[in-house]
Amino acid sequence: MTAPMRTPGSSAEPVKPAPVPDPASASGEPIAYGLSSEAKNLHWLLTNLVEEVPGILSVAVVSSDGLLLLSSDPVRNAERRPASRPTGPRGSSADLATIVSGLGSLTLGAARLMDGGSVKQTVVAMAEGSLFVMAISDGSLLGVHATPDCDMTVVAYHMALFVGRAGHVLTPELRSELRQSMEDA
Repeated sequence: MTAPMRTPGSSAEPVKPAPVPDPASASGEPIAYGLSSEAKNLHWLLTNLVEEVPGILSVAVVSSDGLLLLSSDPVRNAERRPASRPTGPRGSSADLATIVSGLGSLTLGAARLMDGGSVKQTVVAMAEGSLFVMAISDGSLLGVHATPDCDMTVVAYHMALFVGRAGHVLTPELRSELRQSMEDA
């Protein structure tokens, strides 16, 4: 811990550094106490993805071994879609994570069988929704459930931005911290 700073040549009270704002609190989200700044930043990025991109219903980040690391709450976004729209896979982020993990594994196996190289993105367009799965550099996956009328190029673009920002910080330590926070929630 460092001592409070004093202005040179002054005998006045020490000047305390300004607190760093929590990105989650700026968006109206509850502050995630006990999480590292990297984990808080990923939560903030995920919240912004859901809130800023029209048509996104829910989002899940899944580790390479299929465990849920981050998710949005589909119920929270209910006011953004008509009442006739589905809330998501059974309304559960765990269900979305399971689907994303399974689809990621299936497409990875298909790519190996076809000598197609790595899978970058998978899109499933359904009558009542869309599902996007995008690989993150560490083997984790970003999954997005969106409305059927979403602009797929906009969703894919913002997913790529998230992957670019999140991919380099998803260290084994951060993945472990995120898993633990999901278990504690």
